[in-house]
Amino acid sequence: MGITLISAFALLIAQISLAQSSFTSDQPVYPAFEGWRQNPDGTFNFIFGYMNENWEQTPVVPVGENNFLAPGEADRGQPTHFYPRRNRFVFQVTVPADWGDRELIWTLNVNGQEHKAHATLSTAYVLDNVAIASETGSLGIGTSSPESRANEPPVLTVLGDRVRTARVGESISIRSRVEDDGIPRVRPVRPMSEEELRKRMLTPVSKPAVGKINGLHLGWHVFRGASDNVSFDPPQPKVWEDTRFGANSPWAVFWTPPEIPEDGIVEVTATFDAPGTYVLWGRADDGGLFHDGYITVEVSP
Repeated sequence: MGITLISAFALLIAQISLAQSSFTSDQPVYPAFEGWRQNPDGTFNFIFGYMNENWEQTPVVPVGENNFLAPGEADRGQPTHFYPRRNRFVFQVTVPADWGDRELIWTLNVNGQEHKAHATLSTAYVLDNVAIASETGSLGIGTSSPESRANEPPVLTVLGDRVRTARVGESISIRSRVEDDGIPRVRPVRPMSEEELRKRMLTPVSKPAVGKINGLHLGWHVFRGASDNVSFDPPQPKVWEDTRFGANSPWAVFWTPPEIPEDGIVEVTATFDAPGTYVLWGRADDGGLFHDGYITVEVSP
């Protein structure tokens, strides 16, 4: 039996296991306070993410009574598209230097279930690069060297206008430059023999296998918009922790980072299937740290 066929069987078994132990839709999305960092001017950034309990459903929740921050303005730059499973360090809110012991609360109501994340300046939630890299999986076994701890975030520069126009069915080109210090080094995928794949395939599992792969990559996704169906070419690495076999995700077994050109310039096209205003979110990620960029696209019929 060939490797490809065995891999397909492994994928099928992993998906059956997921179906038996988790949900595809109709579950809540839990907002999460990830921690805070202080800015040079004395202000603070509260950083949020979320856990979408669904493996397939991507809820769209406009800013309003079901998606708001308080106190203050309800719209503080939070997403309105919620990708499946765990999404870390998705957005940040800057609060003044005199914030004190107040709370900033993010409320989400998805599928009829309301949940809140409470952000405070508690010292238990201080974030630095090492803490972020640990949460994103780049300081795991075999990667916690002093070199990895010296990692600096990549730099993403979006080229061209930050506000674009398009028509439904028309593609736009997004060009970005990605720069990085080469840390952490790419951890190559260890080839598996047919015997190892058979063993993995036949071993009962309660959760999908995880093989976090470090490697510089860029992914563009919908952050806000009128429709879920924006097509990107080539298909973009997922920002969420999709641990299933064959997933286009650093958390999936056998995943390989797409090659970054020598000049660091990456071109992606996006095509929209419905009119409206979209915010597209680009994340350059080296496996441990990241840098985000955004463009707004006004799509006409």
